[in-house]
Amino acid sequence: MDDRHENLVALQAILEGLLVSLDTVDTGEAALKKLLVRDYAAILLDAQMPGMDGFETAAHIKQRERTRNIPIIFLTAADYDPKLAFRGYQLGAVDYLTKPFDPWVLQAKVTVFAELWKAHTELASQVVKYAKLRDAVDTALTLLDHPDPQPADAVKILRAGRNPANSHDSQRGAVT
Repeated sequence: MDDRHENLVALQAILEGLLVSLDTVDTGEAALKKLLVRDYAAILLDAQMPGMDGFETAAHIKQRERTRNIPIIFLTAADYDPKLAFRGYQLGAVDYLTKPFDPWVLQAKVTVFAELWKAHTELASQVVKYAKLRDAVDTALTLLDHPDPQPADAVKILRAGRNPANSHDSQRGAVT
C-alpha cells in the first residue's frame, strides 16, 4: 500500500521476478477491503499516508482474526525515526524499512514470507486430509467392532461419517 502511484510501480518492478501475485492499493481502506476477500503472504505498508496511515491500517489488520498473522513490512520515505519504527514493531510489523532501501533485501524478505505462506497452506491442506482419513478409519473400526452388524446400523454409522463414540472429539483436525 502506498499513496504514490510511482512508488507502487517501483515496488511492482522490484518484486516482478518473484513467483507471487501482487495487489496494489493506494489507501488503508482499500487494503482492508482486499483483506476481506483474499489471503496474502505478506503486506508492504507505507507508514505515512494521508487519511488512514499505515500504522492505523496495521492496527486494523492485527485486530482481525483472519489477518492478524500476516507479516507486515513497513516502508517509509521519512528519515529513520526510532520512535516510528518502534511504533511499527509494537503494532506487529516484522520489519521497518526506510527509502531508499536495497531492492535485493526486499525481494529476499518477500520471498521468505511467500515460501512460509505456501508451506503453511500445504500443511493446512494435509491436516484436513489427515482428519478425513482419521474419520474414515474410525468409521471402519466402528463397523468392525460392532457385534453382528445390522444393515441399518451400518448405514447409520456410514452416514455419520465418524465413530459415534468419538463424536465429542469434533475439533480434531480443525484448521484455525
